Amino acid sequence: MKIESFFSNNIKEALKNNPPGEWMPKLPEECIRLSSGYPDPSLVPSQKIKEAVSKLLDEEQDLPLHYLGSPRIKKLHQQIQKRLAERKMNVQDEELLITSGACQAIDLIARVLIDESSLVVVEAPTYMEALEIFQNYTKQIINIPIDENGLQTNVLEEILKDRRRKNLSLPRILYTIPTAQNPTGTTLEWNRRKHLVKLAEEFNFLIVEDDAYGELSFEDDPQSLKAIDSSGRVLHVGSLSKVVAPGMRIGWIAGNREFISAFTWFKKDLDHPFAQATMASYLEGIAFEERLKMLKELYHKKCDTLIKALRDHFPESVTWYVPSGGYFVWVRISGIDTLELLEHSLGKGVSFIPGKYFFLNQQDGTEFLRLSFCYEGEAEIIEGIKRLGQIIMEQLKFTSSLLK
Repeated sequence: MKIESFFSNNIKEALKNNPPGEWMPKLPEECIRLSSGYPDPSLVPSQKIKEAVSKLLDEEQDLPLHYLGSPRIKKLHQQIQKRLAERKMNVQDEELLITSGACQAIDLIARVLIDESSLVVVEAPTYMEALEIFQNYTKQIINIPIDENGLQTNVLEEILKDRRRKNLSLPRILYTIPTAQNPTGTTLEWNRRKHLVKLAEEFNFLIVEDDAYGELSFEDDPQSLKAIDSSGRVLHVGSLSKVVAPGMRIGWIAGNREFISAFTWFKKDLDHPFAQATMASYLEGIAFEERLKMLKELYHKKCDTLIKALRDHFPESVTWYVPSGGYFVWVRISGIDTLELLEHSLGKGVSFIPGKYFFLNQQDGTEFLRLSFCYEGEAEIIEGIKRLGQIIMEQLKFTSSLLK
């Protein structure tokens, strides 16, 4: 039996892509994980979630364990709506869909809105799992560079104008992480936010706003694209993975009701009703603003620790962006292939993610790497950067000797 003959044509094409998760390094024991985009284990509220489960089952008995689940699922919708409203996003019931994390939200958007002829615009660099998702549906993808102020909307505008002049296809969607971007930690400045929304209206495309780190800004939270969108062009993707617990798989899409209706059609009952009810029970028992304040302070402190370690232990030729929030620092090491560097780094017990995986054209990312400050403790961060700095200096000396 020829298994491949049973796959649909679009699946055959998708399976030609690099396998998902290829970017994840195999970690040696006792490795300092500067690769992990996971919350600090000490900040995951396992005891509070345990109490939320007990409360849920004590009060509702078997209800949360059935297909239809708990009445608290409706409560979770209301809790998310309330939080969005506090951030100037007024979302009605039929304009919100709870998903199993942000990745399911992005996949639903791609499944419903994209076909093989659709043009998608992404940032360069961008979140690698979103890039994997879009590549499953279309090969028509272009990227727009970012700088320390986020997506370069002036470059985007020139490309759109050029495509219009040449009668080339215009984007169906543009995917962006405007706040504390993954992998760079940069935040799209206010004027560029307004410009981007204006371009969406002028060139008739939708914006997929991935807001996974939107409430982890170290300063005041910037206004979301959804909050300044008056024409319904922004599909706002949110998640509680970074601020509560990723294993709960609670995400959402907020957008125009007709889009939400279509996403719901294809999502069907691919839900986690028990996890949703548990999350609602957990949120009932905490002061969410206080938790966010605590998370921001602790992650900011860890970020400062990593930045200071970079200054202390990396060669002067190495550059990076200072993050405005989130989990990550984006580093450039001119003259070094960071995929090869990773082999040496893992040998010394330190992991990171090579930059190539964040680019549509992977060659564009060979001199970059992403470091995370979210998972490890401060002492481990310092030690990891110290070891990595020594390896980089050795590699630069070796490269220099070859040029003599």
